[in-house]
Amino acid sequence: MKTKTSIIAAAAILAAAAAGAAVAANACRNKAAKKSAAGRITINMKSQATSVPGQGVGSAYLEQVRLIKEELGDKFAVTENAHIQADITHYHTINPGYYLGKKSATRKGVSVGYVHMLPETVETSLNFPRPMKTVFYKYMIKFYDSMDYLVTVNPYFIGRLEHYGIDPKKVTYIPNYVSSDKFHPLPKEEKLRLREKYGIPADKFVVMCAGQLQVRKGFFDFLKIAEEMPDVIFAWAGDFSFGAITDGYKEICAVKENHPDNLRFLGMIPRDDMNEIYNIADVMFLPSFEELFPMTILEAMCVNIPILLRDLDIYNDILFDFYYRETSVEGFINELKKLRDNKAYYAAGVEASIRGNAFYSKEHVVKMWDEFYTKVYEENFS
Repeated sequence: MKTKTSIIAAAAILAAAAAGAAVAANACRNKAAKKSAAGRITINMKSQATSVPGQGVGSAYLEQVRLIKEELGDKFAVTENAHIQADITHYHTINPGYYLGKKSATRKGVSVGYVHMLPETVETSLNFPRPMKTVFYKYMIKFYDSMDYLVTVNPYFIGRLEHYGIDPKKVTYIPNYVSSDKFHPLPKEEKLRLREKYGIPADKFVVMCAGQLQVRKGFFDFLKIAEEMPDVIFAWAGDFSFGAITDGYKEICAVKENHPDNLRFLGMIPRDDMNEIYNIADVMFLPSFEELFPMTILEAMCVNIPILLRDLDIYNDILFDFYYRETSVEGFINELKKLRDNKAYYAAGVEASIRGNAFYSKEHVVKMWDEFYTKVYEENFS
């Protein structure tokens, strides 16, 4: 019992450091949650992802909840962080408070956990002492294992979850989704105006990366490539979402103080403004070493610009041939030069991005969520 308590306590400290204090549920939201669902299946979404700005998990949460409310609202009654006992309680984050309160929250229903991270994706993101990481990783897997059902955004991680002792039969793959209403190409004139707004020369080739500033995201490769291609603008949209505990914090801060003229730090951009950011770019370049399914890739595909990524196994079953890939700084430089100088190669990248956007259409993802929630309800309440 002492070990279990220490794991939860340590996890609480880490969660507080990483995500801040849990936000109290909105009183008006709770009142609305108590109203009759008029015969619909009730789903209570539990998340603190939006309490830390600049996280892909927060963007994924907002998109998923909005999708279910707007497209499946006649079948599912969705509440957020409400103090109710719903048919399905869907946990989007692994806060210790959720773990401790799960038995009460799901007394009359079932639990669904969203897998947005695994130990290996945290390992090179946050700079914690090894003992604290070990405890946190144990808690993470314990949280997932306590769920009745799990959803992962990448099929690759079904096998990884099984490696940690979790039954793969309770894991379902459903990809992330991004609304084309929020992310879409803008007219050429508007793109030029936006370049002026963000201080980007109209005649320059622009390579954009969007994500947290950390080693795992491939920041230092991004820096090396910028140094080798001084005639190209390299822009990074994002910052330190977790402050000084971010892996590489001091080293990256030093670069921000003294960096090449063609490397631009745009800072933390509100999600409502990110469509502008993608539209000032010629290429979306994400040299991450570890990922699950970055929202930024889907967002850039909506804008129809070529995608260049590090060649990772996790992309094979989700991005197919929708992107260009490389493995080294030299390879990335060669790809970027081809995209800049070869119009046909660039056009092929645009076409691939368009196909990727169409593949992850609203209709496709809505159908997957409809089938999943319906299955969960029928298996437990029919």
